[in-house]
Amino acid sequence: MAGKPMTKGQFVSLIAEKAGITKVAANQILDIIATTAVNETKKNGQFVLPGLGKLVKSQRKARMGRNPQTGAAIKIPAKTVVKFRVAKACKDAVVPPKK
Repeated sequence: MAGKPMTKGQFVSLIAEKAGITKVAANQILDIIATTAVNETKKNGQFVLPGLGKLVKSQRKARMGRNPQTGAAIKIPAKTVVKFRVAKACKDAVVPPKK
């Protein structure tokens, strides 16, 4: 369907080339964005990446599940998860809506 996904090194090179900065500076910017996203999501429960979407911290309820090997019912405990909600503009650009 598609080629290989872009690596971090390729992404850093692209940022450096487009912005006219060094790869070291581009890597620092990428690290700052990633660190800020993690810290803000931890602290405030969400972090918005304009034009892409947002990271959202969410609570998952406890539920009953099945052990696929034995078929026995098991209790799956409640836990906190992180979800990424894609922005409508990004979604429409990647997969145009049907008419």
